[in-house]
Amino acid sequence: MHPRNLLRPAVATTTALSLALAAAPARADARDGDHDRRGGRDSAISLSLLGRFATGAVGTGASEITAYDAATRRVFVVNAQDGTIDVLDIRDPRAPRKVTSLAASGANSVAVRDGLVAVARQAESKTAPGTVTLFQARTGQKLKDFTVGALPDMLAFTPDGRRIVVANEGEPASYCQGAADDPEGSVSVIDLRRGVVRTAGFGAFDGQADRLRAAGVRISGPGASVARDLEPEYVTIEGGTAWVTLQENNAVAIVDLDRAKVERIVPLGLKDWGAAGIDASDKDGKIDIRPRPGLKGLYMPDAIAHFRARGRTYLVTANEGDGRDWPCHADEARVKSLTLSAAAFPDAARLKKDEELGRLNVLTDSPKDASGAYTELHALGGRSISVRSESGALVWDSGDELERLIARELPAEFNADNEKNGSFDSRSDNKGPEPEGVAVGEVGGRTYAFAGLERVGGVVAYDLSDPRRPVLAGYLNTRDFAGSVEAGTAGDVGPEGVLFVPAADSPTHRPLLVVGHEVSGTTAVYEIR
Repeated sequence: MHPRNLLRPAVATTTALSLALAAAPARADARDGDHDRRGGRDSAISLSLLGRFATGAVGTGASEITAYDAATRRVFVVNAQDGTIDVLDIRDPRAPRKVTSLAASGANSVAVRDGLVAVARQAESKTAPGTVTLFQARTGQKLKDFTVGALPDMLAFTPDGRRIVVANEGEPASYCQGAADDPEGSVSVIDLRRGVVRTAGFGAFDGQADRLRAAGVRISGPGASVARDLEPEYVTIEGGTAWVTLQENNAVAIVDLDRAKVERIVPLGLKDWGAAGIDASDKDGKIDIRPRPGLKGLYMPDAIAHFRARGRTYLVTANEGDGRDWPCHADEARVKSLTLSAAAFPDAARLKKDEELGRLNVLTDSPKDASGAYTELHALGGRSISVRSESGALVWDSGDELERLIARELPAEFNADNEKNGSFDSRSDNKGPEPEGVAVGEVGGRTYAFAGLERVGGVVAYDLSDPRRPVLAGYLNTRDFAGSVEAGTAGDVGPEGVLFVPAADSPTHRPLLVVGHEVSGTTAVYEIR
């Protein structure tokens, strides 16, 4: 690929907003009580918990990704603990009821369309080719298997229902044997009418690692080719185009589905933490969100969705961040363990203190000078939600608004972990609230994005009516911080998959969110008003 086809990195300059929400964490209802100067009260929505299904398994991934079949009023949930897809009847969403399970060992993702359930399943050895299995939604009958790439991590039907697009992450088992244990990432395109699988691979980009790095794409696996290093994570589709996040690479692949070909790899750029604030320490005993000059972040989105506004297509990403920690290779280190360039960081001694940047985990492949001293520090994730154009250019980023939201609404649980309660500030050194899942839907004639915050929990909503100036519209957290995560008495913990159900398909005739919580093993159904 010629360098001109690679978009240049974009830098976020968005500042924090000051919208206050009136919701309390112990309530199963969230409302916006303030008037925002841009969107007014019209932007506010209410989220309320209708019902919950609990598997009883905690910390085992017993409730992850969810999919919904409007015809049967059933929710299909990835249960990694049991190696099944749990089928929940939500005709009464106040009392979700498990009716059956589909055998699907190695399940990572599930999608439903036109009476078909598609499940992405990794092989017993995750570096071997994976499988997409089709079931009939109404009866659960297994219909067919398709062989796809290594570690199929997410899949989605195209809008016309004729194809399934699969993000094959191709994650390594280790780096101890170099590239030997690192399969190529790829995107499989399954033509359901013809029963044919075509693969959009990244082999055409091999040999272009230097050009890609210069453009801002992160290629970092030791000894890995470009095709082995790129790791597809999540897919959103419009017409014949798929946008696929390459999380560890801080990039998005744009795929032509008709040709099953990767057209472009788009770098997502760096976030300037000197413009937006960040709490970078878990050992200072306080909330301390402030700009950190010299620190930058890689957005590294997990989930991606898209929407239309003013005749244009926009992308929404949840900028979680993800490093690599495999046998014989780890790419994160605390700032205080690094040698900092005196020219770039004249106040290095102060910065390396625990209450400053010393505790913060950054990427070890951040830029260095000829002596090996770091000239820049790159943190993992944007701790934010972003809106981008269909070509990948940054349109808007939420800056430090998510951390400020949690500081305001849950000050005693700020940047808490999802492994246990009473963990105030414990994630400040490592990706903060970690927005992971994101979904887009229309409520009352407005388009909203809904994102799950993996660590502290809860779902945040943004009004996307003006893609360049989204408005924070609501936040609901149904985690019980007085309970015990380990004992399964802490409500909904660790939101993973976020699914929007439009009013026309909902059993309540109001829009719903269905959220799988991988830590608590619960599937929660929320109503939106």
